Amino acid sequence: MLPQSVVLRQNKYLNIVIEQDHRFLQRLIKPGLGFKSFNTARRTIKGYEAMHMLQKGQVIRVPKGDVLAQLNFMAQIFEVVA
Repeated sequence: MLPQSVVLRQNKYLNIVIEQDHRFLQRLIKPGLGFKSFNTARRTIKGYEAMHMLQKGQVIRVPKGDVLAQLNFMAQIFEVVA
């Protein structure tokens, strides 16, 4: 059961926005379809999505053009030393 605050949005073209956002990722993923395992694919796609979000400026407290802040953010996400 869904709570009363959930609103049903009946829109024929609602998925188009999502598909357009993933078009960039699909272009990167298609050449690399030879993943050896599910975990490899998951990690690779996670990295693609994180980088795309940074490029679009969708990460809170990480300005769009601040490369050093983006680098530190990526180091935190993937638990590596920058």
